[in-house]
Amino acid sequence: MTRKVTKAIFPVAGLGTRFLPATKSIPKEIMTLVDRPLIQYAIDEARAAGIKEFIFVTSRGKGALEDYFDHSPVLEQELRKKGKDKLLEVLKGTNMDSGAIAYIRQHKALGLGHAVWCARRLLDPKEPFAVILPDDVIAADKPCLQQMVEAYEETGGSMVAAMEVPADKVSAYGVLDVKEDMGSSVSVKGMVEKPAPGTEPSNLAVIGRYILDPNVMKNLNKMKSGAGGEIQLTDAIADEIETDRGVYGFRFAGQRFDCGSKAGFLQATISFGLSRDDLRDELQEYLDELSAMRAAAQ
Repeated sequence: MTRKVTKAIFPVAGLGTRFLPATKSIPKEIMTLVDRPLIQYAIDEARAAGIKEFIFVTSRGKGALEDYFDHSPVLEQELRKKGKDKLLEVLKGTNMDSGAIAYIRQHKALGLGHAVWCARRLLDPKEPFAVILPDDVIAADKPCLQQMVEAYEETGGSMVAAMEVPADKVSAYGVLDVKEDMGSSVSVKGMVEKPAPGTEPSNLAVIGRYILDPNVMKNLNKMKSGAGGEIQLTDAIADEIETDRGVYGFRFAGQRFDCGSKAGFLQATISFGLSRDDLRDELQEYLDELSAMRAAAQ
């Protein structure tokens, strides 16, 4: 019987240089996708999957991220006074209970594996844990991590979210070498981080959702340098492949947006905007007008 996944690590120590100058004064994770910060999408997904404890691996300059999850008595009082009950409910979703959230500093940018390793003392050495990368925003009827938790109950071991990517994009990802394809889940016989073009074992790429066996943290303790001279989480997971616990890839149902890039962020903004009843018509009308103007100019 697999243990429940109740803790999640959110690596948010990056400087967000691709979004300068905006990220000069605010953490990238606070940037809004329509009207919610990126980090809120990640938190909501974790909650839906049964996560109870949230661990943020941060760095200097992330104070606004911590403040975001704190209560705001003055704002709440003002909304209550004005009878804005709907906004009060929205605000409640941003509050975290005392003790439910913890912040750990990553003092040196040594890779994703190192960021996860920084949270080691806040984990139970016998329990699995999740890792969520807020840059990867996934639109899905059933939240991605919830899908994975349900699949994990059948497989155990370690599980990574995976999706098929075009051949010319594969070298930007960690890629799975598939042992057995079971439909939504695959068993893994190898993992390669950012393979050179033409050497990739498949086009099934790992994206930012993980459910990891506690032994992965022991593997990270070895502090092995991988691709780019960084400590790669992919390498620590790959060490689990030959064990009886195993590693699995999970093809999630949903659309993933890379909000770590400007183009991906804009694509997500349009997609999420069109999914909103209060924004769809006006936004679609604008997009239609824009398309007509471009066609007329050609």
